[in-house]
Amino acid sequence: MEDDFYKILGVSRSASQKEVQKAYRTLARKYHPDRVSDEEKEQAKTRFQKIQEAYDVLGDPEKRKLYDQFGSAYRQAGSAGG
Repeated sequence: MEDDFYKILGVSRSASQKEVQKAYRTLARKYHPDRVSDEEKEQAKTRFQKIQEAYDVLGDPEKRKLYDQFGSAYRQAGSAGG
């Protein structure tokens, strides 16, 4: 099962672009691998990558629309158009 990008960023589906951006920045600062101890780096790296992917989609209005419509299949839906 794919992760829910809204849950990853901790925002509602009706969140504005500003709210999405603010949530991303807060989480990116908190979980950036350079900001944690060596023991936590690998886990932080994985979490940070998920946060980044969620923001890449939800921070882009066109990708977000596809994600809202198709869920985790948004990639295929977006590439089907040409």
